[in-house]
Amino acid sequence: MGEKKKSNMSVLLGAAFLMATSAIGPGFMAQTANFTQELGADFAFVIVVTLIMSLVTQLNVWRVIGVSGLRGQDIANKVLPGLGYVIAFLVAAGGLAFNIGNVGGTGIGFNVVFGLDVRIGSVIGGLIGIGIFSSKSAGNAMDKMTQILGAAMIVLIGFVCVKTHPPVAEAALRAIAPKDIMATQSGILTLLGGTVGGYIVFSGGHRLIDAGITGKKSLSQVNQSAMMGIGVTAIVRVLLFLAVLGVITSGGVLDPDNMIASAFKIGAGTIGYKIFGLVMLAAAATSVVGAAYTSVSFLKTLFKPVERNENKVTIIFIVVSTIISILIGSPQTVLVVVGAVNGLILPITLCVMLIASKKTSIIGDYKHSNLLFVLGWIVVLISAYVGVTSFGASMSKLF
Repeated sequence: MGEKKKSNMSVLLGAAFLMATSAIGPGFMAQTANFTQELGADFAFVIVVTLIMSLVTQLNVWRVIGVSGLRGQDIANKVLPGLGYVIAFLVAAGGLAFNIGNVGGTGIGFNVVFGLDVRIGSVIGGLIGIGIFSSKSAGNAMDKMTQILGAAMIVLIGFVCVKTHPPVAEAALRAIAPKDIMATQSGILTLLGGTVGGYIVFSGGHRLIDAGITGKKSLSQVNQSAMMGIGVTAIVRVLLFLAVLGVITSGGVLDPDNMIASAFKIGAGTIGYKIFGLVMLAAAATSVVGAAYTSVSFLKTLFKPVERNENKVTIIFIVVSTIISILIGSPQTVLVVVGAVNGLILPITLCVMLIASKKTSIIGDYKHSNLLFVLGWIVVLISAYVGVTSFGASMSKLF
């Protein structure tokens, strides 16, 4: 019994860190630096709002997936036949776009830490992902990798945060009383998309299904894993924001071509720059694995050849991402825009999950929380509104 409990905790932590590290990729870092530069301490308000909305989204989605034992695409098909195929395509396409940036991020990390050519580093990053899914116990390997590298990111970013001496009191004030609340809309859309949009919100839930942690009896474990995932994401987001804010408020000028790297270098010198490389490498490598795993998991129940050859298809997904990344690169503006696109997908997928939460044909006799249900619809409305009003501004950054 004790061994099983220990095994379950390992899976719960793995699912939590898979979700968190899927969100914490090169795009996450670029978004944080961009919006901290643009909004200053007001970005704290964006973080608080998106974390609350992310928690509501996560608990709604993970509970429905966990109780039903069905993946997102299969739930969508039960809500409206054919809808699962549309969502699977959107999620997989978004996952591929993010993974191009993720692979590029590993190249940047290897370049900064070891001086390797970015393209060679990208190839090595792709090979790391391929190695994970070539393993006979790919799930366990993925769990361990995301946990170890996720913890390392927290320690490294925390060190740089302390070195930059951020105005914590000012950030805490602006978290509840921003100077310009209207200016935060674009940031809310992009961060929400980058934290729980597209494939990200489903990654941990799908991992729990693969581990057999499903049904009403497992609900407390599902909740625990979801809360841990959001907690890890929150810690990294806050530390990264404060580190960059400390640099900006002390008069540091960020390099527009790589804001986050320059923030680490200004804040902690050469050591800070090397830490940036390690953080980028860890964030990108874990996101390569998370994006590939979840994107393919959206296809495998819809297409039997994918299900029979899941690991091989996942490896192909990583190979394609790596080739495209080497050929076209992954500019940070593209990563910001992809985050905004994921934010537009979110109200659709969350809407489907909320409808499913009241269908006995999907969740049986489970009674979904009315509070989560109502809050979920509020997130749908807010994310849809912010998406429509702010998407144009995010797209303009691409041109």
